[in-house]
Amino acid sequence: MKTSISLQMTGEPENKIVETIKNYGTKIFGFIRSKVNNTEDAKDILQEVWFQLSRLTNIDDIENIGGWLYYVAKNKITDNYRKQKHESLDNYFWETEDGEFSIKEILLLDDSKNPEIGLFKEIFWEKLITALNELPENQRQVFILNEIEDLTLQEIADKTNTNIKTIISRKGYAIKHLRKKLNDLYQELLN
Repeated sequence: MKTSISLQMTGEPENKIVETIKNYGTKIFGFIRSKVNNTEDAKDILQEVWFQLSRLTNIDDIENIGGWLYYVAKNKITDNYRKQKHESLDNYFWETEDGEFSIKEILLLDDSKNPEIGLFKEIFWEKLITALNELPENQRQVFILNEIEDLTLQEIADKTNTNIKTIISRKGYAIKHLRKKLNDLYQELLN
């Protein structure tokens, strides 16, 4: 996907912006598109990301431009969700005033070039496993099957010969417990 943005600028900082758009345009658009319902919203959000990039006074102050772009994109996606009031407990791990962040997004963050994200993922896994081990076995099982192994709640109910309402209840209890145990780490991620 080619990203078009009209830049009437000259000089080194502007060249860095153009280079950044060329290097990250397709990746950022793919990330955004995977999180929103339609291509038009994704294009609008991408334009907001580029606008925010163009407003930087010194692009060299950003250590990891890729990480910064993904962070801005995530915030713009969250703003888009807030506007649409489109929230789902099954698809998201946290529900907060600041938006929602999927557990899968945290676990799949690209840490190949960012040791801070790698460290965050390592800490997150440790805390998640500790919190999961505090849960009763049936709640832990439902959470892992649904969130990690991607089984639907109905598939879990069928597999375990358990009423779907019981499965939904177990998942709800697990999420409440994990949200409480991981909230501090989540707040670190937002800040």
